[in-house]
Amino acid sequence: MEKKDFNVIAETGIHARPATLLVQTASKFNSDINLEYKGKSVNLKSIMGVMSLGVGQGSDVTISIEGTDEAEAMAAITETMQKEGLSN
Repeated sequence: MEKKDFNVIAETGIHARPATLLVQTASKFNSDINLEYKGKSVNLKSIMGVMSLGVGQGSDVTISIEGTDEAEAMAAITETMQKEGLSN
């Protein structure tokens, strides 16, 4: 299992556009990918789940991945978080 903490630095938090990009990235992989925030965990492949968390600027989130391609999935999601200015 891969697990990584991120601090959301984007002014708007994880809103529709970056949430869509994260879901698209996660959906490329076979592994189970979850986003945890304030004790709630949602499937990162679900746009409604991600949006329901209402992750704002300064929030700490944890992404956990379990499956055959977990290392590749974590690398891709980390890259998306940084490229979109969501995390540093």
